[in-house]
Amino acid sequence: MTAYWLMKSEPDEVSVDDALAAPKSTVPWTGVRNYQARNFMRDGMRVGDGVLFYHSSCAEPGIVGIARVASTPYPDPTQFDRKSPYYDAAAKREEPRWMLVDVQVVEKTRNLTLPELRSTPELADMLVLKKGNRLSITPVEPAHWKKIVRLLGAKAA
Repeated sequence: MTAYWLMKSEPDEVSVDDALAAPKSTVPWTGVRNYQARNFMRDGMRVGDGVLFYHSSCAEPGIVGIARVASTPYPDPTQFDRKSPYYDAAAKREEPRWMLVDVQVVEKTRNLTLPELRSTPELADMLVLKKGNRLSITPVEPAHWKKIVRLLGAKAA
């Protein structure tokens, strides 16, 4: 059964346009350093799961694309790179602490902004809208996915 996820990316790090410009419109989701978000990638995500590509820490945060999980989880190489801001001195190659999946953008959409998400009653209980939620990856209920796809007028869903 397909699961659905919302994955936040700062557009200065990786934007939906960066992903579309990458080979096969696919990027590794590097730099996640929260255990719960890592566990979602490591334990919950499967190839083909739906992804809402969300721009955060920008002028207008919101959902800007529809994507899919494109790989099984594998070790995030940035944890071993001393020059990376995501370097983790405690991570060992034989026992990596941080995992990632590849994400493939299948459709760029208009920006479904945070205020618009908040003003849609059917989305009121979405995890990303909960007060205090700072996770970069959250599961999305199938009903929320369907509503968002309709709001976006997305073709790929």
